[in-house]
Amino acid sequence: MEANLNCDLGEKSHHYDGKNDEILMQIINTANIACGFHAGDNETMSQTIKLAKINNISIGAHPSFDDKENFGRKRIYLSETEVTKLVIDQINILNELAQQADMELTHIKPHGALNNMACENYELSLTIGSAIKECNPNLIYMGLPLTEMERAAKKLNLKFAAEIFADRNYDDSGLLLSRDKENSLITEPQKAVDNVKRMLEHKAIYCYSGKKILCDIDTICIHGDGVSAVEIADYLNKELIKDGFVMKKLDQLSKFN
Repeated sequence: MEANLNCDLGEKSHHYDGKNDEILMQIINTANIACGFHAGDNETMSQTIKLAKINNISIGAHPSFDDKENFGRKRIYLSETEVTKLVIDQINILNELAQQADMELTHIKPHGALNNMACENYELSLTIGSAIKECNPNLIYMGLPLTEMERAAKKLNLKFAAEIFADRNYDDSGLLLSRDKENSLITEPQKAVDNVKRMLEHKAIYCYSGKKILCDIDTICIHGDGVSAVEIADYLNKELIKDGFVMKKLDQLSKFN
């Protein structure tokens, strides 16, 4: 059995100080790096890339709406042309810095509201996927399973990494509960680990209501800015290894080789 832990990192901003990044890099297998539009800047990106290289983890771009004020978590409605430019610009920014550090991007994971909207909207998912493919058709498109993102990836013949979350609860459609809901976040490490282990065992998302949705699972996300991010990541990593999982970088999973 194999597993992959990923984190959204490089998100230093007035919303979050990035204090967990260095520790998390020593635990996880894959980093989704903010590209300066919702958080971070060139210096932060470079530092995050270097940390990833030191810790031998794979890296990908974490593109978002250009909205630092709201940390990329506010819905913004753009044209297809605008979305295409938004995604390509962010991939290129991070890719150039990665190349300077002799690193390669392995995947793309949309951030925040852009991700949530893409899960629901096929045309938006297709636009994002087409932008990814234009940059590099070998990049992995990461997103929630059984959503419009997965459908778009299949249409475009892109590799798709089905992602579940250790620190979030789900609604009955298999989407993340909105952050304005009381029960949207999971902050207790034991609850997070128990929930992930149950999802992996049954190959299913378990919604907050108890509803079970069968799906593929390729990677597990812990939000780097979460209040219990380090504790959840550390405990989850140790438990998965104890259960016999081999922890791998995203691009080294059997599915992608």
